[in-house]
Amino acid sequence: MHLSIDGELCIGAGQCALTSPDVFTQDDDGFGKVVPGQEGGGGSPLVREAARACPVQAISVEG
Repeated sequence: MHLSIDGELCIGAGQCALTSPDVFTQDDDGFGKVVPGQEGGGGSPLVREAARACPVQAISVEG
């Protein structure tokens, strides 16, 4: 699995970090980002739910 967040789409709603905090976080400006080392999803079952929870569909989950 490969995760990415489109910085052009992200509005900083924080749903990803709330849903799967071990894989997603927010930067200093409040925008979502993948926790370093977790680009593969870290085996979290909540990764796909976090992607679905994103109000602007900024999270890509491949694989």
